[in-house]
Amino acid sequence: MPNQPTRQTYRDRFKCGFDQAQEIFDPCLSSALAKLGSDKAMDDFLQGANLLCMMGQGVEPVLVYLEEAPDTAVLVGEAMIGELAHYAYKLATSTNAPAVVPFLQSMLPVARRLEGGEAMQAYLDLGLEVMRETTPSIHGHHAIHPSPVLGPFFETAPRVLTWLTLEGLANWARFGARVHANDPEAQQAYFALESADSRTVLQRERHGTLLVDNERRLGCYLQALWVSEEPLVPYPTLEAETPRRPYFDEHGLRLPDVLDDHNGIAGIDRYRALLAHMMAHRRWSETIVADNYSPMQRLAMEVFEDARVEHLAMARYPGLRRIFRALHPRPPEDACDPETRSCVNHRLMMLSFALLEPRDHGYRDPAIVEFAGRFHERMAAGTGTGDMVELGLGFMARSRRASDAFADVWFPPEPVAFRDDNRHLWRFIEEGDEEELFDRNAATADAEDAEREHALPPRLYPEWDVDAQLHRPDWVSVFDSLHPAGRADHVDRLLEKHQGLVRQLEQVVDLLKPQNRERIRYQEEGAELDLDVAIRSMIDQRSGVEPDPRVNMSHRHAERDISVSLLVDLSASIAERPDGAGQSILELSQEAVSLLAQAVEALGDPLSIAGFDSNTRHEVRYRHIKGFDEHWGTEVKARVAAMEPGMSTRMGAALRHAGHFLSHRRSDKKLLLVLTDGEPHDVDVRDPQRLTADAREAVTALDAQGIFAWCINLDPRADEYVSDIFGHRYTIVDRVDRLPEALPRLFMQLTG
Repeated sequence: MPNQPTRQTYRDRFKCGFDQAQEIFDPCLSSALAKLGSDKAMDDFLQGANLLCMMGQGVEPVLVYLEEAPDTAVLVGEAMIGELAHYAYKLATSTNAPAVVPFLQSMLPVARRLEGGEAMQAYLDLGLEVMRETTPSIHGHHAIHPSPVLGPFFETAPRVLTWLTLEGLANWARFGARVHANDPEAQQAYFALESADSRTVLQRERHGTLLVDNERRLGCYLQALWVSEEPLVPYPTLEAETPRRPYFDEHGLRLPDVLDDHNGIAGIDRYRALLAHMMAHRRWSETIVADNYSPMQRLAMEVFEDARVEHLAMARYPGLRRIFRALHPRPPEDACDPETRSCVNHRLMMLSFALLEPRDHGYRDPAIVEFAGRFHERMAAGTGTGDMVELGLGFMARSRRASDAFADVWFPPEPVAFRDDNRHLWRFIEEGDEEELFDRNAATADAEDAEREHALPPRLYPEWDVDAQLHRPDWVSVFDSLHPAGRADHVDRLLEKHQGLVRQLEQVVDLLKPQNRERIRYQEEGAELDLDVAIRSMIDQRSGVEPDPRVNMSHRHAERDISVSLLVDLSASIAERPDGAGQSILELSQEAVSLLAQAVEALGDPLSIAGFDSNTRHEVRYRHIKGFDEHWGTEVKARVAAMEPGMSTRMGAALRHAGHFLSHRRSDKKLLLVLTDGEPHDVDVRDPQRLTADAREAVTALDAQGIFAWCINLDPRADEYVSDIFGHRYTIVDRVDRLPEALPRLFMQLTG
């Protein structure tokens, strides 16, 4: 195989002479190498940057492109990365050069809402349409001035897409371009969302249930009912496009980006019905070799197999029957004339309804009645995909007519809205497939190896710019990974070393464990008499005062309801050995984490442990050591044993990411402990006060979410900066060798 290009090779391909572009190129190259999976994508990326550099619009387009194009490509596909640069070049070589930077700045936020190459291409086409409609010209051909609204359109599009689908954005933009075609000032107000009619059109276009807004709910539905964590991938539903049907493949479940309410079924329930149908196929369908069957026969087999998996799903979850029944069309028996046109689709639609409603379909066609009965007999006896193949062949043979071959074909006016396109059912055997498959696997093996380190896409977080007094959106990339494992017996030896401290902690834990019962006083009815209140009531009665009737008390179970996250600084400095200490900070941290985890396990509180370090804002590594639902066992001990120093300490991003996980816990109290040995810093930030200010903003955001953050700092000089971040919520451990004892005891104090 040819040698893989080196970093120097890529740097040599970058021909831009701007000093600012050269300064940020190395970190941007690292980001691109982590996110782009092929040399072709990297070549497209660098060619795009060179093109923007040479188009005469200054350095800003190049900077924006270098920083945001790789993240955009992760969301919309690597094939789009070169197209984005050529699109900007097309704008720059027209009269609309001022719109280049707004377009490039809109790439990433728009990609997050669209999540797909097709949708991004539709967005680019819409931008060209707005440009054509709003650019002043002579006789409609020769542009003389830039469009007054193209830049504002690109600036506003990410915001509008938080409310509307891509179709809604197109309708909104077309309305403004055409209604205010002769009034540039009104157009500018419209596209800046400052006019009343702009807000009115937005309200009108905001309809249906957006997949992007309900992705978490539907993901929980999949996990709870079908034990699946497959990603949900939206595709655009523009009116100009041919209607598409959902489908699934190895990359996820492809669903329409919006669904309206239909026949009394809410959009969210339509999504649930779609997912139920797909997952039923996943669980119970087998593939069928397609080569020996005609297209009509395959259509009939699909109808029977769809009905089979739906009946199995309804048997498991009966509530689906109401939704399936409401969403399935019921074509009249006389909707198609078999003397003048092909009615295959009509017969199959009637058959599909008859299979769903065996007692209430009302059809008289003998083939439909016969095969609906045979289908339900097979279902009662237990059946598989092979039986549906047999039924499909039999139905087509039994119901065949001469008119089935007519060119004039009847198509149902309304499809079965909760079914996918069944591409997963069919396997085609053609000469050369095996060789092609082998070549394809060999070609992609290297790309898969390159992507394995960062298999999950990064989560992007803002960062506070203390000079500009604003958040830089999506400024930091945080990569999730599971911490590597080492030898668990190393942690067992650490715990044996601290046997005396372990016994002391066990005694404290016993005191902190929730008691089974606690008293609830001042009850009119209760389990027993509250003597203090009863005596007081008797005294009041004899004194002529109306006595308090609440003389009983009851009991209830007392429970601790707290979730705890421990965030460990794994920067390079933890390898150092402090003065007077016989161990490094890393070794002491391992002991402290082990003792804390064992104590919290005995206490019964859910605890997560993670380590973090950073290498510029493009790579903050967040390594999961213990999850909330994991027990303190061999696997977790092995990860603690493998803790090792990393690079820098970009604390704000790590705090936000830890808060992201804690915010989804349903506990009354949420505690985030941060164990660090110094102030925030990173190699791409010269002034440490910038990262200190960002960490303070992150702690403030955690407070707003109800998350209590506390810092355990091992730096004797931490008083100079730690209060700027955490206020009064910090502890400085002056004697680092006492950390194994101090950390668990601090936890007991904070949660006791």
